[in-house]
Amino acid sequence: MKLFLFCAAAALVAGPVLADGHGGPGDAEKGAREFRACAACHTIVDADGEKLAGRGAKTGPNLYGIIGRTAGTVEEFRYRDGLVDAGEAGLVFTAENLGAYVEDPAGFVREFLGDDSARVTMAKQRVRNIENLIAFLASFSPVE
Repeated sequence: MKLFLFCAAAALVAGPVLADGHGGPGDAEKGAREFRACAACHTIVDADGEKLAGRGAKTGPNLYGIIGRTAGTVEEFRYRDGLVDAGEAGLVFTAENLGAYVEDPAGFVREFLGDDSARVTMAKQRVRNIENLIAFLASFSPVE
């Protein structure tokens, strides 16, 4: 319950971020509910080590600051070569492209690289409202 209340409060604070167009048209508060499915593998932990969302899972990388991050670059996380190669080729996650990645990670990376053999660890995700999820994740990303 505390985590939900914290996430809801964080979503309200994210209003200025979303107003700047950083997070897109979604609703961050509703995105907190969408993130529950992501929390099985991912967590959101800030630079001070404070867990902001998730259950402490470490199957996937920390999603703090995902918007604006070069793909495949979280230190101490072992990615498959496809996502690392995409990052080296210039893939930076944005509010616009992260949704396409979440919905079909392998397909997105293969198209980005032009390599049908590129592999990623994350599987396709079914998210009811991708815009809300992206708004939620953007609320934990620095505004540039």
